[in-house]
Amino acid sequence: MAKPVMWWSLLSLSFLLSSITEASITYDSKSIIINGQRRILLSGSIHYPRSTPEMWPDLIQKAKDGGLDVIQTYVFWNGHEPSPGEYYFEGRYDLVKFLKLAHQAGLYVHLRIGPYVCAEWNFGGFPVWLKYVPGMQFRTDNEPFKAAMQNFTTKIVDMMKFERLFETQGGPIIMSQIENEYGPEEWEIGAPGKVYTKWAAEMAVGLGTGVPWVMCKQDDAPDPIINACNGFYCDWFTPNKKYKPKMWTENWTGWFTGFGGAVPHRSAEDIAYSVAKFIQTGGSFMNYYMFHGGTNFGRTAGGPFIATSYDYDAPIDEYGLPREPKYGHLRDLHKAIKLCEPALVYSEPIKTVLGSKQEAYVFNYQAGGCAAFLANNDANSDVTVSFRDLNYDLPPWSISILPDCKNTVFNTARVGAQSSETKMTPVSRGFAWESYNEETTAYDDKSATTGGLMEQINVTRDASDYLWYSTDVKIEPNEAFLNTGKYPVLTVMSAGHALHVFINGQLSGTAYGGLDNPKLTFSNNVKLIVGINKIALLSVAVGLPSVGKQFETWNAGVLGPVTLTGLNDKQRDLTMQKWSYKVGLTGEALNLNSLSGSSSVEWMKGSLIAQNQPLTWYKTIFDAPGGNDPLALDMGSMGKGQVWINGQSIGRHWPAYKAYGKCGVCNYAGEYNEKKCASNCGEPSQRWYHVPRSWLNPTGNLMVIFEELGGNPSGTTLDVKAVQIVCADIYEAQPSLASYLALANGKSIVPLKPKAHLWCTPGKKISTIKFASFGTPEGVCGSFREGSCHARKSYDAFQKKCIGQQSCAVTVSPEIFGGDPCPGTRKKLSVEAICT
Repeated sequence: MAKPVMWWSLLSLSFLLSSITEASITYDSKSIIINGQRRILLSGSIHYPRSTPEMWPDLIQKAKDGGLDVIQTYVFWNGHEPSPGEYYFEGRYDLVKFLKLAHQAGLYVHLRIGPYVCAEWNFGGFPVWLKYVPGMQFRTDNEPFKAAMQNFTTKIVDMMKFERLFETQGGPIIMSQIENEYGPEEWEIGAPGKVYTKWAAEMAVGLGTGVPWVMCKQDDAPDPIINACNGFYCDWFTPNKKYKPKMWTENWTGWFTGFGGAVPHRSAEDIAYSVAKFIQTGGSFMNYYMFHGGTNFGRTAGGPFIATSYDYDAPIDEYGLPREPKYGHLRDLHKAIKLCEPALVYSEPIKTVLGSKQEAYVFNYQAGGCAAFLANNDANSDVTVSFRDLNYDLPPWSISILPDCKNTVFNTARVGAQSSETKMTPVSRGFAWESYNEETTAYDDKSATTGGLMEQINVTRDASDYLWYSTDVKIEPNEAFLNTGKYPVLTVMSAGHALHVFINGQLSGTAYGGLDNPKLTFSNNVKLIVGINKIALLSVAVGLPSVGKQFETWNAGVLGPVTLTGLNDKQRDLTMQKWSYKVGLTGEALNLNSLSGSSSVEWMKGSLIAQNQPLTWYKTIFDAPGGNDPLALDMGSMGKGQVWINGQSIGRHWPAYKAYGKCGVCNYAGEYNEKKCASNCGEPSQRWYHVPRSWLNPTGNLMVIFEELGGNPSGTTLDVKAVQIVCADIYEAQPSLASYLALANGKSIVPLKPKAHLWCTPGKKISTIKFASFGTPEGVCGSFREGSCHARKSYDAFQKKCIGQQSCAVTVSPEIFGGDPCPGTRKKLSVEAICT
């Protein structure tokens, strides 16, 4: 076994001597070593700005209850330094509060300072002002960039030291990350990239945090930086030095949703398989990205075209509810891994071949005995393997965990955790809407005029999604199209992301790009009249790029050419004529999204309200619904725009952008990628938008919607999201952690039989047993049906034990359900209950 590396303690000796608590964080080839103890660390990403401070304690507690040791988060530079030298650490950006809550819960923290984060976050987390520092080039051997990066990194490290948040000070931070997934970009840049990597590593180590630094997806991470893996699977990964631990900083629990894209999903079985496969090959730190994804409030979504929801199909959903069975299945996995921890951190795995695609990994305990992982890597077939003179049934694409090399306590493909289905139920509808029409001519005293077309972000500095480009076109009375009625074609080439074309104040058409290509082309007949015609192009950004080589050089907006064809002179190029520019909307300048601003204009009411009209502001006042269930706005009747509650931005809405892709039934077995399992094809990529309850007052809440395309606000409702259906789906011989623990403690000679556990969220009780069958039931939660074998008393035990209860448990055994309905057949129990 490699000798532990103690350089961290030596590097920051003076700092450690000044700390009250004696502590050390080191590492060796087996694991991170915390105060002399090797640990198998299970971690989950929760990004503090993607939820509210009121949500943080519950999210962190759910992470702990789910079996995690560590919370991982990025640090979001553009949220903390919106202007050079002006810092913000309040509200959703109160990083210190978030870390202290994790500490209070007894969890460690992996702080990914970056300060580049990617994260599908606007501009990858960089503040936009950084782009305009003279001589600036992002993420390379560039002095202006390195100076700014070092300044912010030092700011964060000094703050953490001042608050005594590093573990060596008695705080929760056990690791930090510098840069983020830089390896692929370094490869493209070449020599300057390599110089930058070395500089970043030396800069970080020189800050003397007393804890290790990590670089993910960085195979050439300079010593003593730990290089780490990101991906759907990382069992193949090997650190670049033998004395470094095998770390997985991002195990993607799903994938992000983009406007126009289907919603990705990843099964609980496959995630559990990937984790067990990583641990059995010597992995010692594994982080779920994301454990709670949250919401891209405001204009924080990057991409471009990243949706407002950052749910990520995570174990804790966007609203803070456990996603079952994923959350419960992974919780059980974590318990099984922890049972093996003393062996995992003591010995190297011994691999034994059990079949063509089957293998065993054995870890020895220091005091004797062993733990084993039995893997079936065949995605198509069940197999029975012989291990130490005993037979074990392994489902396809699964791993069984045996803490004593004998008893199976967990199999990654056999889900014993409760399943659940949530339902969105309207609680507020029929809002009394008022409307205000946005200016569409785009000329005012603040408009700037110049020859030619200007890049959008250079003009707006991302202060608004919106930039007006306006010009005049003169049509003479002798134009032939005036007699034929065949109007000229206006063609506009844009670098993205969306474009609304107005001719003489009337919408003439819309075009937009997409996730794969933000560029767009508008080409349509436009109705021109004799005399001066005003052409106004409203260019709309949908988040700045967050990944790619030197993305600070990428463009947005109308860059041309802009042409008119079908005139007497064949084609008229408008690109280089005079254009006027106006940043943002009139409604933005008036702060119509705020209570004070909304009262500064006259709104249309009653029958005069604009319906299905582009560039329209809507407002209403509403009272908060009772209860504690999470809330969401159903925006299905709207088109595209933004929405605010009491001045707080919920984010961009775009229900009109329907999801494309391949959707359908998905088998958990076999290698996963982000396009394998998806939903919402043909439907809005995102229909519901999270409304944090902490943003609401009991009465008099202001909701403001800006609609670009022309939606119908009367269809908007405020819904509660609640767990309505709970299910269990368990085989009678399911591996049981409870059985193993009972055996280990000498409480029982016979292994305990599995139980079907059902529970509703607090405040709700089981009111109905919708389905119950012990035998060979078919289907999934929400659509179970009886199979050819069914026990006649399948419902009885659940009716007796569960009705009227918040939770209940029923043993999965033939005698409970009136006897064995089909001897010799492998049976299971499927049950579905309603919570009200």
